[in-house]
Amino acid sequence: MKRPLVFWILTIVITLSSAVYQRLTGPTRPVRGSVEVGQIDVRYKLLRTHNSTDDAIMSITVADPGISGELQFRRYKSHDNWSAVPLGRDGDDLVVVIPQQPPAGKVVYQVSLIDGDGTRYPLTDEPVIIRFKGPVPLYVLMLHVAFMFSAILLSTRTGLEAVAGGKRCYSFTFATVVLLFIGGLILGPIVQKYAFGAYWTGWPFGHDLTDTKTAFAMLFWVVALWRSRSVGKGRVWIVIAAVVTLAIYIIPHSAFGSELDYTKIDQVKSAV
Repeated sequence: MKRPLVFWILTIVITLSSAVYQRLTGPTRPVRGSVEVGQIDVRYKLLRTHNSTDDAIMSITVADPGISGELQFRRYKSHDNWSAVPLGRDGDDLVVVIPQQPPAGKVVYQVSLIDGDGTRYPLTDEPVIIRFKGPVPLYVLMLHVAFMFSAILLSTRTGLEAVAGGKRCYSFTFATVVLLFIGGLILGPIVQKYAFGAYWTGWPFGHDLTDTKTAFAMLFWVVALWRSRSVGKGRVWIVIAAVVTLAIYIIPHSAFGSELDYTKIDQVKSAV
């Protein structure tokens, strides 16, 4: 098997593995599990992200009408007291309804089931946090994902090319910079604007980790491109940039993402 083909296979395996890991560990992945209420095993899926256009609604199948439920919730980063409301029933399902929030607004909530004797069964040990986001046009989101995946894929391939002392380091590096620039610094802010109302909330304007790590990766690749202008030069910087890119994109997507601080919003409203 020729070396370039081996490198591409290895690149695809590494990139897909990192993408799956990021997906499985991200803060937007639903919380799934089960709890035993009496002799009944109840399975649940609790949302951690939802569009800001409506309430977040979840159904938990509990056929026994003697089992009820309660939702406790409050806005995250607020001075709100906890609110408690009984779960509605729709046939065999208990229905959880999280009130609609503006984009980047979060709600922390805890769901408990209650048997006929009044014994409570919390579904999770700790409350769950759900973040609301504005709807992003599918074509914009797909373009962003396609360019970013291609950038990370080519980043890994470029790193392997540099390790092997290949002749295509500069062309691969240039292509990586272009893909990362379009996907992360053009399409990324557009997605961010649709979802959370601001083009850029990473460093130096905020703490959004997704924005910040994109800028960080871009910085390393620009340096690698500059250092690799001459044939055979800059390979160390290319490897560093590839490793940095892979490392930061293993960090779960949306970790330390945009969020509303209701304490500040409420202060402004009070002042007005």
